[in-house]
Amino acid sequence: MFRIRKIQDYHTPDNRKALDQMLAILRSHFTAVKPEKIQRIVRRMENPIPSRLQTIVFVAEDADDKVKGFAILLVAPDLGFSFLDFIATRKGILAGGIGSAIYERVREEAEETGSIGLFFECLPDDPLLCPKPKLQKENAARLRFYEKFGARPVVGTKYETPVKEGDVCPPYLVFDDLGHGQPLCRDRAREIVRAILQRLYADYCPDEYIQMVVDSLQDDPLRLRPPRYSRKSPASVETALRLKNRRVMLLVSEGHHIHHVRERGYVESPVRIDSILAEAGKSGLFARIPSEHYPEKYIREVHIAPLVNFIKRVSREIDPGSSLYPYVFPVRLADRPPKEFWVAAGYYCIDTFTPLSRYTFQAAQRAVDCALTGADRLLQGDPLAYALVRPPGHHAESRVFGGFCYFNSAAVAAQYLSRFGRVAILDLDYHHGNGQQEIFYRRKDVLTISLHADPSFAYPYFSGFRNEKGEGEGTGTNLNIPLPEKLGGTEYRMALKKALKRVADFRPEFLIIPFGADTARGDPTGTWSLKVSDFHAQGMLIGAMPLPKLVVQEGGYRTRQLGVNVVAFFEGLLQGRNHR
Repeated sequence: MFRIRKIQDYHTPDNRKALDQMLAILRSHFTAVKPEKIQRIVRRMENPIPSRLQTIVFVAEDADDKVKGFAILLVAPDLGFSFLDFIATRKGILAGGIGSAIYERVREEAEETGSIGLFFECLPDDPLLCPKPKLQKENAARLRFYEKFGARPVVGTKYETPVKEGDVCPPYLVFDDLGHGQPLCRDRAREIVRAILQRLYADYCPDEYIQMVVDSLQDDPLRLRPPRYSRKSPASVETALRLKNRRVMLLVSEGHHIHHVRERGYVESPVRIDSILAEAGKSGLFARIPSEHYPEKYIREVHIAPLVNFIKRVSREIDPGSSLYPYVFPVRLADRPPKEFWVAAGYYCIDTFTPLSRYTFQAAQRAVDCALTGADRLLQGDPLAYALVRPPGHHAESRVFGGFCYFNSAAVAAQYLSRFGRVAILDLDYHHGNGQQEIFYRRKDVLTISLHADPSFAYPYFSGFRNEKGEGEGTGTNLNIPLPEKLGGTEYRMALKKALKRVADFRPEFLIIPFGADTARGDPTGTWSLKVSDFHAQGMLIGAMPLPKLVVQEGGYRTRQLGVNVVAFFEGLLQGRNHR
């Protein structure tokens, strides 16, 4: 098994490790590539401005984070094209579909960037250009592979003219239209070819050579070589259509109903998930996928061991059908936690209405599994995932639980993703996201933002004020936007725009949205009056941000309207993404 991960932040330790492995594979495959060119690749990753080419790296990793293959994609936003610089798999292993998976991922990214198509070079399979039989055979195998995707060499030009006398096996220029089926007009092609030669080979190709190649592009539109290796229709040529219709990856915490507190007035019930699923199924927006199981260590990276152990112990020892509510709140001396769990509940909890039961640990762990699976889907290239979970998590801090929350699923996912780049958390629940704030309050690599009812009148009462901005290295990476008791959609969107500007300034690689629909009109835990159209408008604003997004379900307790509001939010996210 392997996953394909996109790398744009080249400074985190995990990404640095993956890039070192990638460069080792590159050197082993492309022995003719000089060290100075490899250094140029690295410099271009860190600073795309001189070359006017954005570098995007994809690595295929196994469960032990060993890189099994990679691709380097260059994007020219000014001219609207993409160029595949390198693609390879580790020597000594069978490709096992890795090469196809990486190339398909590259095609998807090229489509996402709005590129007219994907260009790259491939050594020739023509014996007149490549007189070495063994190399010619290898070249034919590569071209056969790309032809399966509809990519073929451009013909009728002088692109494969040797630059210097004695050069052998000059490369073809290959074009993949990404399934658009649109011909490439001559004038556009001339701009692109000039850019490829100047931006990538200026130190090797003289100006007169570049002009000669550009002038040789006479056909309008350009011609591609007829299929040579397969008469069948190309595979995977529907990339554009598939991406246009791509649905939200939906993960549901299976068995969440085992955490069911059957007591009057307890609103965090299984029917919440059922009401959302009913509307989601009608919408056609979601593709439901199973969640993976993750080691407990990821929870323990966010929550202290005594808290995790305590919830686990209570869930193991409490009588089935019983609920333990905190009712004694001892002074929290770190070295003197109470031994009896019916007393210790208050030591680890912030309120009196969040009970523990036989299945609390199991349900909360499964919720975390959903969020982590969603995080992994972002790493693999999915632009939007939805962890539909209960119990919720955003009130759980590193040392305490409360507010119906036990483990902070969004925070665990943020911690997981922070290994690979900066993360922004945008909490849209009616109540302050005190959990994420406390967990990342001293961190500079995770931005926490919360739009919520002012804690002067709303739970959790003790946090969520404007002056809480982070500490130490984290100063300035926490933003609270407390809002008044009576609020409509227009005022809410004004606050949301302020939050989104802060996200944009932070320039994260990932956006996590703890989403609570308890902001809706008539919710029993809130006081605002947001309507279906307001949820759709929120989604539009957020969807316009070009970031991979993980939405984690938090509150929302008016079950009659809950599913409709949630689906409206996702409709907005998708429409905002398509219109940016």
